[in-house]
Amino acid sequence: MAKPLSAKLVIKVLCKEFGFYFVSQKGSHVKLARKEKGREIITVVPLKKELLEGTLKGVLKLAKVEEKEFRKKI
Repeated sequence: MAKPLSAKLVIKVLCKEFGFYFVSQKGSHVKLARKEKGREIITVVPLKKELLEGTLKGVLKLAKVEEKEFRKKI
């Protein structure tokens, strides 16, 4: 099992490496988006000190980012 990642690190990597940008924040959830082929891809990251494995996979699935690619960029 991979070590848990913080929400801040996940947001930072998604923005710097995968072209996402901040859209909004509602409570403890941050909405990120990026443009791809004329459409907008949106993901939501809960602000936690440690994101559980399933939560991270859900965030990456919404973001259409492969987990292996994401982990290479950390």
